[in-house]
Amino acid sequence: MAGAPLPENEAVRLLDLARYHILDTQAEEAFDRITRLAAQVLRVPVAVLNFVDENRQWGKAMVGLEDSEAPREHSFCAWTILQDGPFVVHNAPADPRFRDNPMVTGAPHIHLYAGAPLITPAGQRIGTLCVTDDQPHTLDEQDLQALQDLAALAMTELELRAHVHVLTGHLSGREAYEAELRQTLEHARTLEGVQELGDLPLFPRELAHQTAALLTGALSSDWAALLVLRGAEAHGEWLPVRLPPDLAGLAGHFQALGQAVTGGLAHLTAPAYLDPYAAHPGARPDATTAGVQAVAWVPMGAWDGQTFVLMTARVSAERRSGWRASDRALLDAAARSVRVAVQRQTTLRSLEQEARRDALTRLLNRRAFDEDLHAHASGGPFTLALIDLDGFKAINDTEGHGAGDVVLRLFGSALESQLEKGQAAYRLGGDEFVLLLPGTCSDDAVHELVDVAVLAAQQGTVGRIGASVGVARQAPGEDVQATLARADARMYAAKRQRQARRRERLT
Repeated sequence: MAGAPLPENEAVRLLDLARYHILDTQAEEAFDRITRLAAQVLRVPVAVLNFVDENRQWGKAMVGLEDSEAPREHSFCAWTILQDGPFVVHNAPADPRFRDNPMVTGAPHIHLYAGAPLITPAGQRIGTLCVTDDQPHTLDEQDLQALQDLAALAMTELELRAHVHVLTGHLSGREAYEAELRQTLEHARTLEGVQELGDLPLFPRELAHQTAALLTGALSSDWAALLVLRGAEAHGEWLPVRLPPDLAGLAGHFQALGQAVTGGLAHLTAPAYLDPYAAHPGARPDATTAGVQAVAWVPMGAWDGQTFVLMTARVSAERRSGWRASDRALLDAAARSVRVAVQRQTTLRSLEQEARRDALTRLLNRRAFDEDLHAHASGGPFTLALIDLDGFKAINDTEGHGAGDVVLRLFGSALESQLEKGQAAYRLGGDEFVLLLPGTCSDDAVHELVDVAVLAAQQGTVGRIGASVGVARQAPGEDVQATLARADARMYAAKRQRQARRRERLT
């Protein structure tokens, strides 16, 4: 099952959605009334006012459901916002786009879906008014027109709500409105830049740092730092912004204040704002005198046990300079985008690491060995040790493959536990292993590692096992494959010698 494609200008659409400050808010009668009307007029059991966020759909009002929140890839409404007119699915179980959808195969068992997009004055489709039925249900043109009319009514209520919000914030007049529109356009470009950064092959730390710098510039912040938190420890990486000299000593104060405001920056899941700064009991008089107006802490995701938080402040000794609605909308949308990108990279890294592991022994596998050996082609000298377990086939034949698996796991675990940083053990397949050791390692040191691993593996079987080892050190200028071939030849020579000695003992 594939989710709906993204609309054009997705960054602008998300920013327009954020402007309404509607996501994750409490129920409001004006919107509840519209869904009740939709259910009654169209004679359906379910009606929902949904908004399509970056990675989910979220319901503001609904009839017939307790909750409509769902991942975006499962959302019917994500398809509705791709067009200006109604989107109708008459028989979802028979539609290849939706027949495997969890909302079709499970509750609410959608059979009919019809949605009309919520279109903002800027032309962005931010959500839908939709109805569903778990039984076959036919809608005529009058029904669909009524759905569109109710969706337009919902949009009117949203606009009224937004204007009330703006008026409450003391924004009025054409000049302020035009300035807000210009700022929204600039912020949309910034959000597009953040999303483009998320698509680049950047490490999460670098992604967080570049995003923080981009946001700081877009917001014209006077003071900013990227906090890197690991457990109870934290340090700040200062960003290149205008830092008033009398604020140079406030970094620790802002960090501690953030912990007090949020209850713990490491657990922050959405931007936190202190605006106005002077109103907080923890505000310092010297910071207030220096003109600190507002502070924000923006979560940028977590990676390898580290949490990244952008900490930024507005400073103006002459005029009020807090966080505007458009500033908060940008920070909210950007924070979500970065966290999604970091989570995506975390998942990809986990999958890549798993693809380099042997499922039985958890050692690195042949793919990892080939990649790492190739990487050593341009590195310093190294030592290779190819290892083949002797007597392993007899264990499989007499004690069973389960016992053989135990022997392999014990051998691999013991081998890896002895290695130092930079050294690696691999299982190539069957009973073949290899050590890749940077630098020059003596034959005796390698054989000692293998002997310890053989003793550990011997605990898992009543039979006798040993190991044939071939060691080769890379000669100056030698191709890595030539080094591998020498180690392979020496391993087979050692195996032949062991077999010859065994035959001599038997005769």
